[in-house]
Amino acid sequence: MRTTAVVTGIGVLAPNGVGLDEFWAATLKGVSGIARMTRFDPAGYPCTLAGEVDGFDAAEHLSSRLLPQTDHMTRMALVASDEALRDAAISPADLDEYSMGVVTASASGGFEFGQRELENLWSKGSKHVSAYQSFAWFYAVNTGQISIRHGMRGPSGVLVGEQAGGLDALAQARRHLRRGTDVVVSGGVDSSLCPWGLVAQLSSGRLSTGTAPDTAYLPFDERAAGYVPGEGGAILIMERADAAARRGGPTPYGVIAGWGASMDPAPDSGRPAGLRRAIVAALADAEISPAAVDVVFADAAGEPDLDRAEADALSAVFGPGGVAVTAPKTMTGRLYSGGAPLDTAAALLSIRDGVVPPTVNTTRLADDRLDLVIDTPRTAAVRTALVVARGYGGFNSALVVRATA
Repeated sequence: MRTTAVVTGIGVLAPNGVGLDEFWAATLKGVSGIARMTRFDPAGYPCTLAGEVDGFDAAEHLSSRLLPQTDHMTRMALVASDEALRDAAISPADLDEYSMGVVTASASGGFEFGQRELENLWSKGSKHVSAYQSFAWFYAVNTGQISIRHGMRGPSGVLVGEQAGGLDALAQARRHLRRGTDVVVSGGVDSSLCPWGLVAQLSSGRLSTGTAPDTAYLPFDERAAGYVPGEGGAILIMERADAAARRGGPTPYGVIAGWGASMDPAPDSGRPAGLRRAIVAALADAEISPAAVDVVFADAAGEPDLDRAEADALSAVFGPGGVAVTAPKTMTGRLYSGGAPLDTAAALLSIRDGVVPPTVNTTRLADDRLDLVIDTPRTAAVRTALVVARGYGGFNSALVVRATA
């Protein structure tokens, strides 16, 4: 019998809400966190909008010793992991340090920290570069800092697959649980909202140049013309079901039931995109049929060709209009490695509360094959949800979450 991996705690920092309850309330109300960037002046850049995490002051949560060592991204990840552990009623000091692991995802590492130290190098010289630059920029830094903070010395790692990496991290966490680890902290939190980070994102050619927050990011809409970047994400506490029951923790949010991944073929190869294969693999891993899925949390690239490819995959698996589809990331922007874990958190809350959150601003559907939940939440008996994510470079990932019973 395969080990059941359950989610017992969730920590969230999102552009439309700091903390799980605030995020979920805002999401169900259709409240957007997309606005003109404030972390730096975006004048002169083609992209001026972003989903920034407003109201987050790391100094209120972390020691003054830790702040100089960490990028903004890592500070958010540490606070999210603290929240997730509290939510799961876990005190790491009470557990065997080797029974706890950490697996996070990253798309870019600590760009803001890196930019600051490069500026110091160029303008002041090498003696003015922080020694912490050696790791603060690194893809694995969130995993390392979380594990150090909580004394977690079990199996750990980092997955780098852009937007898809967040689901891959949850799948890797499930592998560790199946191999005997009791608790794994997993998910993703990203932030690259600095000039260097923005320029790197612009190279994809997929960022929206719109200046109106309510029309800049319109997935599956006739007017779709790119996406808005964002920051934040979610950290999930995953446990073996038997270990969670043994310690008498809270009722789990749900089960990580299935996962699948694929790669797209080379451009102009004439071969089909790989998203359908990832979805089929996830359903097979969960041992369910497409009919068992109540809602799909879409990747929602916001670019016409990519939106069409996603609609192709979903209609091929579920049939035209065969499943409810939603994209609450229209309220946050695309959060890279943090986006899919945040969607997974929303999917688990949909199961808990029997409601599908809305896709906001999309009003002129470009594809009538999708049953897109628009503007207002839809009440539904949600037992099983599919989360879909695609990363720049051809990464595809799909995750099935379901109710515990």
